[in-house]
Amino acid sequence: MRYAFIGAGRLGSAIMEALVKKGTCPPGEIGCTSLSDGTAPGVSDQLQVRLFESTTGLLEESDTVVLAIKPQQLASLDPSVAESTHGNLVISVLAGTPLSRLEEVFPRARNIVRTMPNTPARIGAGITAFCARDTLEPGDLRLVDDLLSSMGTSVPVTERDMDAVTAVSGSGPAYVFEFVAALRNAGCEAGLDREVAYKLALETVLGSARLLARLEQDPETLRDEVTSPNGTTVAALEQLEKGQFRTMINKAVLAAKNRSEELSKG
Repeated sequence: MRYAFIGAGRLGSAIMEALVKKGTCPPGEIGCTSLSDGTAPGVSDQLQVRLFESTTGLLEESDTVVLAIKPQQLASLDPSVAESTHGNLVISVLAGTPLSRLEEVFPRARNIVRTMPNTPARIGAGITAFCARDTLEPGDLRLVDDLLSSMGTSVPVTERDMDAVTAVSGSGPAYVFEFVAALRNAGCEAGLDREVAYKLALETVLGSARLLARLEQDPETLRDEVTSPNGTTVAALEQLEKGQFRTMINKAVLAAKNRSEELSKG
């Protein structure tokens, strides 16, 4: 098999679905098993990927292992995985789990890759940062790239950047969702119907993000293009500045980064 998934929960199943639907990997070259949640049979039926009753059986036929369990489940893996993954490439999507911890569980893997996806990966629109224990050989780099590109785009980083990555892009979708909710509620306060306010907020965020990506200009440049002297946007931005909007975002990201560092230390 090209990819063997230990864990078939929400993220694991989303990655498998993306691999199959994008034609990156035939379902027959993907295998999966569950630990305790019993999700693998349903995923196997839906996507026609291969179902394995045990981790041992799965690993006997695999070359690349995708670790898609909950971080707290890592300690419950059968000790036999250390030998079963001898010579395998291991790709982890476990949040807050450093390479050193992964190496304790997979000491004989040929390489270990730590990734940090975010929730838009569920629809192929995510951004995933990754780092590897050792320099990836060309063949392994292709395997990693095929997997991560099924979730959206990817960017290589050093492991010391992972806590900051978690704070910016890992937790980042929650900040965007909160902003949309706040803009919706503000629209209601201004007199709009809730449904109309939500549609306006959502489509404004979507359109602005697309414009920013397409024009490849600094966000400050595009902000200034919307801002007329003594206009409505100036009035709104002045309130954001008084409320220390950027300072609050900075504090939020640093709080998330600090928490990620705490979790990484166990």
